Amino acid sequence: MSEPLDQTLYEWIGGAATIRRLVEAFYPKVQANPVIGPLFPEDITPVKEKQYLFLTQFFGGPPLYTQQHGHPMMRARHLPFPITREKADEWLGCMKEALAEIGLEPEKQAVVLERLKGPAYHFVNS
Repeated sequence: MSEPLDQTLYEWIGGAATIRRLVEAFYPKVQANPVIGPLFPEDITPVKEKQYLFLTQFFGGPPLYTQQHGHPMMRARHLPFPITREKADEWLGCMKEALAEIGLEPEKQAVVLERLKGPAYHFVNS
């Protein structure tokens, strides 16, 4: 299933409330993950906020990330971190778990994960 043509992915999955719940469910999984957890700072709060802003914009909502931080340039922002395909897979696995945890419908989970595969693998630099 794909997102409806008359809505953005952001609207289709539930907007700001869903993105916030997703980010809150996602980062504890990331921090507990032995493969990718060490890439993240102990104080995850600023990372969570940037992720919320980015996902809002990336899924077709308001351009919050750009308004606060300029153009996302996400590959460049991730270059300082050694990102392998394994780490991208782990990141996507944490996202899959978080999507299930927040109770997003399976067809919507699949669309969100498919949309996130592009950037996840684009960041691979090692």
